[in-house]
Amino acid sequence: MEIRWIEKLKKLMFRRSLVSEIHKKYLKLKVRRPLTRKQKREIRAYFKPWVKGPIPLIWHKFIYSRTAQFHVNYIPLFVYRSEMIGRMNYFPFMNAYADKNFFPILFPDQNQPKMIIQNIQGYYYSENQPITKEKAVELCSNLNNAIIKPAHTTRGIGVRKLITEQGVSNIDGKSVEEVLDSYGVNFLVQEFVDQHPDMSKLNPSSVNTIRLLTYRSGMEIILLYGVIRIGKKDAVIDNESAGGISAKINEDGTLAQYAYGAPGDDQVEVSDGGVTLKGYPIPSYHKVVETAKKMHFRLPYFDIVAWDFAIDRQGDPLCIEWNANPDLSQTAGGPAFGEYTERVLNETYKKINSRKKYW
Repeated sequence: MEIRWIEKLKKLMFRRSLVSEIHKKYLKLKVRRPLTRKQKREIRAYFKPWVKGPIPLIWHKFIYSRTAQFHVNYIPLFVYRSEMIGRMNYFPFMNAYADKNFFPILFPDQNQPKMIIQNIQGYYYSENQPITKEKAVELCSNLNNAIIKPAHTTRGIGVRKLITEQGVSNIDGKSVEEVLDSYGVNFLVQEFVDQHPDMSKLNPSSVNTIRLLTYRSGMEIILLYGVIRIGKKDAVIDNESAGGISAKINEDGTLAQYAYGAPGDDQVEVSDGGVTLKGYPIPSYHKVVETAKKMHFRLPYFDIVAWDFAIDRQGDPLCIEWNANPDLSQTAGGPAFGEYTERVLNETYKKINSRKKYW
């Protein structure tokens, strides 16, 4: 009984933190649109078959204010985080499976950035073979263009460009050994992606990626949405935390009119690379979608997965990483589950929530 009350308290605190976070973002908006009584009734009625208790309306208000588009089936983040993701994906396995160092093991036949070195629990590897720290330093001592990042990171935290010459790096003039030591354990160094010219035009300094959200329903993998993530001028990563923007990719592989960045920023119609977004074609988009669907079948513990793909210079999909605990890009992409919302909700709420011990 006591454990049950502790879990309820943790869930309540989790809910409050999410509501507080989105409320702060809402207050940063230049335009704040209130929901009508009719819209509020529609939201409550829509989610009533699945969600017990009151539905926080702040997420609908936030997205509606940013986009001027109201959809009853926007998924409130609290519902998704507390009630859905733990039913869709098996929480105890998330960190292990999503470790970026294991990506080549899970998908050895997929096009991906070339790995230079890996650090796993303090042990160094190269080409799946153990090496000494001295060898790792040697392999990283003369790099024209590489990326170093933690094995467990989100929103681009800790991702940095690494250029070295004779053992000295571009990171505050530190030696290669000092840079590796600063990352501690569980990180990797990869070659920087040489992306397709049409992707580079969007912003040349960053690897601009395609973010897909796929859902497994029995023997079918469904594409829920696709968005393009574009970096800011001179930025290395395309994440919103670094000033990046996101725009919806239409079914035909072209971009929507507007992209969205941080909550206080205006809608964007032209990228920092000078590209008008509306109608801009993303190379090999349909090939990316088919690749992600095939890869998803290798992840039976995870029904919902986010994928980040670049397009290499030859026009082939190059998978940067996948995420077993993805955020929802509903401002740019629209309702996360789109036309499949009721199907996803019906299937998800029949399953056991594996998140209960992971607040």
